[in-house]
Formats: sequence, structure tokens, C-alpha cells
Amino acid sequence: MSQPIEPPPTRWVLPDPATADEHGVVGIGADLEPGTLLAAYRAGMFPMPAGPRGAMAWWSPDPRGIIPLDGLVISRSLRRSVQRFEVTIDTVFSTVVDACRSIPRDGGWISPDIREAYVRLHELGWAHSVETWSAEGQLVGGLYGVAIDGLFAGESMFHLETDASKVALAALVSWLAERGATLLDVQWCTEHLATLGAIEVPRPHYLHLLAEAVGPARPVRPALPPER
Repeated sequence: MSQPIEPPPTRWVLPDPATADEHGVVGIGADLEPGTLLAAYRAGMFPMPAGPRGAMAWWSPDPRGIIPLDGLVISRSLRRSVQRFEVTIDTVFSTVVDACRSIPRDGGWISPDIREAYVRLHELGWAHSVETWSAEGQLVGGLYGVAIDGLFAGESMFHLETDASKVALAALVSWLAERGATLLDVQWCTEHLATLGAIEVPRPHYLHLLAEAVGPARPVRPALPPER
């Protein structure tokens, strides 16, 4: 896999994640340029629309959901499912994003702008997808997220057949272990993810794990608009 291309730095000064409100929202606004997205992930934040108007918000939940790379729960049924599917990486990234976007769910957040932003990150080598294929060659599951040094920030996953997304997650964990990654971020620990080994950690502990995964944290200050 080729070395990712570092984009121009963000024009924005990002806020401190510790200033997040009770919902985990750190700030509203900025943009979805590659440099802004990477700066946010390196600082412990991720974008997701919030509120009835869908304004772009930057989140740092407390507690934060992670899956320890040595703690993935693989049941007997999942072990059998692994044998039923073929898994690939980065072969149909935009198709995986579209499939995640099309799944009906509360609070769907993958807007056209979000889709375009992550496709651009993929083209630069930062965003990756894991795809699960049926024996008939149909795409039946997958996930995507952002890889920065030892961090993989999972964004979304989907399945059209039982266990297809779980198989993609198991393949992701193996891939991350091979790369020497140390942190798999899943944002929030849902009941479904908890059955797979996801746990909650306080924000300060997450930021400590993040600093170990991506190196020294970038300086952060209260958000200010860029100079014109």
C-alpha cells in the first residue's frame, strides 16, 4: 500500500476536545477539506451533522468507544462465516460508502458532502474500505474509515447477509495488527459493537491512546475563523 499524500494544512484552528458539551459536540462549522479532517482526527474529533438543520459538528464523545485489537470477540458462528465470504481491501471504496449511506438508520449522517470528503481522503490514501463478497461475487458487507499512523477511525459499516459486516471487521483487525496499529476507534459503544468486544474509555484515556497512536498531539486552541 502506497504512502498517503499529506494535503495542505487546514485553515482552521481546532478547538480543544475537552471543551465538548454534554453531548460530545466540540464545535460547529469549519469545512471538510482533507487537511481539516486529518487535523480533527489527530486531535481526537470527527465530523457528523447535528441538530435539525444538519449543521456540521465536530464530536469528541466522553466516554469514547474503542475495540482493543486483542479483544475482538469471534464467536463460533462468526468463525464459520469467515469461511463463506471473500474479503478485499480498497477495491470499491465509494460503493461501500454508498451502501453504508443507503441503509435506513436513525440519525443517518452520510450526506453528499460527507461522501465526497471521504472519497477525496481515499484518493489521497488516508481512507480505506474493507469489502465482503458472497460466493456469487456480490458485495454483501463492508466498512470504511480513516487510517493515520497507528489509528484506524471507523466511520460506518453495512451488511446485506448475516455476519458480512462482522467478517469485514475481523479482517480489519487482522490488517491493523499486521500494520502495527494500536487503536481502533468506533466513536460510540453500541450494544451491537459491545458484543464484538467494544468497550468505553474516558475521553482523557482515549486522547492518551491517540497520542501514542499518531504521535504528539497537535496544539489546539479555541476555534477561530481563518484570516481573510
